Amino acid sequence: MNDTTERDERHQARMVRKKAVMDARIAASADERGLLLVLTGNGKGKSSSGFGMLARALGHGMRCGVVQFIKGRNSTGEEAFFRRFPEEVSFHVMGEGFTWETQDRQRDIAAAESAWAVAKGLLADPAVDFVLLDELNIALKHGYLDVNTVVADLQARPPLQHAIVTGRTARPELLEAADTVSEIGVVKHAFQAGIKAQKGIEW
Repeated sequence: MNDTTERDERHQARMVRKKAVMDARIAASADERGLLLVLTGNGKGKSSSGFGMLARALGHGMRCGVVQFIKGRNSTGEEAFFRRFPEEVSFHVMGEGFTWETQDRQRDIAAAESAWAVAKGLLADPAVDFVLLDELNIALKHGYLDVNTVVADLQARPPLQHAIVTGRTARPELLEAADTVSEIGVVKHAFQAGIKAQKGIEW
């Protein structure tokens, strides 16, 4: 028996054992309910991941809602695309730009409160299957919204509704309440080399 054959046989034996473990885990995971996902960290891709899940949800015929906190001064490719589906996606751009651009905390608080009022309406609607709260973490980080109120509203949403929260520096209270948390790290970014934000990549 040559080395390649032995290696192939060892691989097959490992995959047989792994399949048995995975099949047992899948069989034990029978609970089906709406999930709260938090996408945080300093790396690029948090909103992109959220919008990717939005596209996936649409592919399954789900009714969706989007509320964008902070962002709003400039149009994005995501907004331009998902507004093509007005019957399936309720899209709300509620921010007034990055905090270093607005430079007005009271104005930012007012914008965040207006955005949360819209978000709360989506979270209370059992006809909405999927809610993306883009950059909510930033509003919570700066104290524009009360984190305990936000967590309570998220936990009170319909049983089968999914909620996705994005943004850097997620609050511990939100991480504790979440079902799934992903932290996206930064290894390298073009901006650090003096390359400006690119259409289709950053916006």
